Amino acid sequence: MATGRGVQLTRQIGEHLVAAELGRLGYIAAPFAGNVPMYDLLAADGRGYAVPVQVKAINGGSWQFSADTFLNIEVVNGEQVIKGTKKLLNPKLLCIFVLLVGRGKDEFYLFHLKDLQKHCMKVYKPRGQSSKNPDSRHCAVSPKEISQFKENWKLLETALRPSSASTA
Repeated sequence: MATGRGVQLTRQIGEHLVAAELGRLGYIAAPFAGNVPMYDLLAADGRGYAVPVQVKAINGGSWQFSADTFLNIEVVNGEQVIKGTKKLLNPKLLCIFVLLVGRGKDEFYLFHLKDLQKHCMKVYKPRGQSSKNPDSRHCAVSPKEISQFKENWKLLETALRPSSASTA
């Protein structure tokens, strides 16, 4: 079972690994000392264009989250019913999930927040009265399930491309 200290160290290592990897790729990364809602660091290119980045790290297994972050879930007659997806504040938020494997072997998965929402919609199984925990909203994503996003660093380049509105 993960301890609070172990979880905190995994989070910290993940954020610093992402910042270091961004540096290796020629980007500037600025992590935050405290808790910033929605993202963990800013990544910028040499022109000064920056994007917020959400980082999640694991030592193994899968990344855990609550399905009601992404889905409208109502309880009807003791059964969960998915009433569609929630409107995300920033659907194009860049997410970098890190699987901590070991020095030089860590894996990075890059995708937009809306991709995680699509995954949740696809895999979440609503709970009912016969469930062990009918109130649970637990959902998870494994590295295998998001393998198409592994080392998808081009997504960062795309995110940092100035829009036509900002270059006018």
